Formats: sequence, structure tokens, C-alpha cells
Amino acid sequence: MEKYYDSDKSEFIVVYGRLRVGKTFLIRETFSDRLFFSFTGTTQIQTLSGQLERFSIAMKNQGLNPDNKKVHTWNQAFDLLSQQIALTESNQRKVIFLDEAPWLDTRRSGFIGALEYFWNAFASPRKDILLILCGSAASWMSKKLFQDRGGLHNRVTGRILLKPFTLGEVEAYLNAKGSGYQRYDIIECYMVFGGIPYYLDYIDKQFSIAINVDKIVFDEQAPLRNEFTELYSSLFGSSEYYLEIVTALGEKKKGMTREEIVNEIKLKDGGEITAALTNLELSGFIRIYYAYPNKKKGALYQLVDPFSLFWLTFLNKKHPTSAHYWSSLRDTHTLDTWRGYAFEIVCLGHISQIEKALGISGILTWISSWQSRTPNNGAQIDLLIKRDDHVVNVCEIKYAQSEFEIGKEYEEKLRNKISVFTSQTKSKDTTFLTLITTYGLKPGKHTGIVRAEVRMDDLFG
Repeated sequence: MEKYYDSDKSEFIVVYGRLRVGKTFLIRETFSDRLFFSFTGTTQIQTLSGQLERFSIAMKNQGLNPDNKKVHTWNQAFDLLSQQIALTESNQRKVIFLDEAPWLDTRRSGFIGALEYFWNAFASPRKDILLILCGSAASWMSKKLFQDRGGLHNRVTGRILLKPFTLGEVEAYLNAKGSGYQRYDIIECYMVFGGIPYYLDYIDKQFSIAINVDKIVFDEQAPLRNEFTELYSSLFGSSEYYLEIVTALGEKKKGMTREEIVNEIKLKDGGEITAALTNLELSGFIRIYYAYPNKKKGALYQLVDPFSLFWLTFLNKKHPTSAHYWSSLRDTHTLDTWRGYAFEIVCLGHISQIEKALGISGILTWISSWQSRTPNNGAQIDLLIKRDDHVVNVCEIKYAQSEFEIGKEYEEKLRNKISVFTSQTKSKDTTFLTLITTYGLKPGKHTGIVRAEVRMDDLFG
């Protein structure tokens, strides 16, 4: 951000990423005392007149509309802003911040056309404008700004995709708060809240992670008690359709094909389903997981947002009434199953750390999954790392509260899985069975099948 601020020309920057990830905080923290004008779109106002009224008020409140002029079109709004910039004698950079910009583009509003004219005719020829557009609706940002074939084509001069914290960043963040949590606790925290700073900010260091989850989610006054529904509503407006897709994926945690999703939610296949899946993917809630060897046919859509998976598992069909629900939940099948899937999601979000631990960071790789074509066999591999050095890491991801032990029966299962994979894919690559777990592998006579290990600590790298 400072690099763009110090540029010797006007800059048009787009900051995008998932809701609650900290986009607005980043910009306001960076330019707290250097904002020339800022304005935020809102889902609560979905009419052109309403947004423009708020724009006029924002101009007045920030000392840029002393006569309280009313604007009736976005062209008038940007013209008023242009006039105020032109009247400013200072040579200092003028930072203009339009937050949640997708909500300003109401139906037939003319927002994009007015923005285009403002940038091309006024801002771009100058050298002192830093225009920042920010938004959580990543699909809108992509379609209207990055892929535009009209007047905004190639006009964006900088992009910042703000991603959730990694495990290492969560650890640094919590340590900065003086928490002192062990890495096992941080993993469990991540499996609930992901790397979302807004959620992590509620963590109180005087309590354990389990008690924090109760206070943040399950308590009657918990701040995130209704977060799931509010999250999708604020992102996608009429969110019922999106909620149906996410809920279906939450039930089939290993992933679903597009056809399976369509059949599950009983909606006609077409543009609507394409748009919804694209929106969810670009916003970081789901991922497309191609089948080995990176075949698009039969690709799986998988829910990879930790908080959504957590909410759907424990709060979707029933809302626990106990304020101590989570801290008292121990050794249940539901909890164990959730931990298994949630840990897989954590690992899938830390591929670069896994590759670093395996010593293959400098090798070109392809990430995919695989499932046996023989239903009765049931063999499935959730993470395959195909490498350019003719090796494929078949990754077995296991969450455990101590060293993971491989017995005779499980060794046979693993050997069968690799055999079926090699046979059905006709892979000529060398196969390395790779175990990814929390505390590593317990030594024993059945561990020889494992060629490489990745431990919990490696995921923090």
C-alpha cells in the first residue's frame, strides 16, 4: 500500500478477499490520517437514491460538500468529488477509498460507467490520486474490474488479494495478544475459526480455546451465534440459494460433483448454478478439486471454510442451549468425525508448508484428489501431490491427540489403497505414501510403508 502511495502517478488499486478477513482494517490502518475521502456501500441500502443520499452525507461530513449539494446520479456524485479534488491546493496524494464497492453497483445504477469516466477523464491524467476499491464479493470485482472489456479494461494498476491468516500467522497473532497457547490448541482454534482475524479477535487469553469457543459461539449472547446466516446474507444478498449449496457440501464433506449438487438442491443446471459456484469459489468458501491426473471431468466441489463446516456440523440442525456445550463435548463420534475433516481442510490450506516440509518447494507440482472407480472398493485419496520429478506423494491425513499408530489391519488398508490407485490410474510415477498428522508416527513394525512424514509443527512453517 505504501508503494502505491509513493508512486509518481495516479494508481487504481483493488483490494479483495473474503468477508471478515481484514480488508477495511488494512486500508484504514495504513491511511488513517491520509484519507481524502472514504465511502462504504451497504447491503441495507439497495436503491440508487439511497446510496447517493449516503454519498452526499459522507461528502458533507468529511468537509467536501459544504453546500450540502444533492446528487441524483453517480456521474453527478463523481463530478462533485472531482470538483473538490480540483479545489485542493495541496500536492499531497489524495487517497479515495470506496469500501464494499459491489453494493454501490445497484441495478441500472450507472455506477461502473461513472467510475470509468472519473478514472479515465479525471484521475488517471493526474499524478496525485490513489483510488482504492475494496469488496468481499470477489466475483463482482473480477467481472466488473479485472475482466472488463470496456472503458475499465486494463485500468486497474494494482491488486491485493487478502487471504486468511495461515497457522503461523495465527500463532504470531495470538502470541502478540500474550495467549501462550500450544500449537495443538492453535490447530483446534483454526479448525473452528479458520484464519479470520475478525473471529480471532474475540479470543480471550485468560480462557482455554474450548471455553473461548463456548463464549464466542454457544453462549446465549455469543457474538458469532448467528454469524453463519449473516455471513452469507451480507456477501450474496439473497443467500438462500448459496446456503443450500454450502449446506449440501457440508453434508458430503469429501466433496460433490456439479451434477450431484444440482440433484441435491433440485435446481435446473445452468447459468445460475455456474454463477453461485464461481462466487463461492472466488470468495474462498469452496474449492474445485480436480481428480487425478488433474482431469476437469468429475471435478469435486468441496467446502473448505472451517467456520462454515464447524457451524453446519454442530449448529445447523439443532442449536445447543448449554453455554458450556463445547467445553463439555468429549469423545463423541460426531466430534471425532468433525476433527478428521476439519484437519484435512487445514492441511489443504497449507500446501506450500507441506511441500516445504517434504523438501520439494522448488519442484513443479500438481494438486489433485482421487477416488476409486469401483464403488465396492471405496479407496479414496484426499490429497495427491504429483511432482515434476516423476514422484507422486499419496497423502494420508490423520488427526490424532498423540503419536499416530499404524496396526496390521490399517497397513493392509493403505497397501490396498496404493495398489488400487496405481492399477486404475496406470501411473508410472514412483509412489511415496506420506503421512500428515499432528504428533507424527509412532514407531512400530507396520510403519515401513510410510515414506515421508509431515507433522503439526511443519504446518506452522
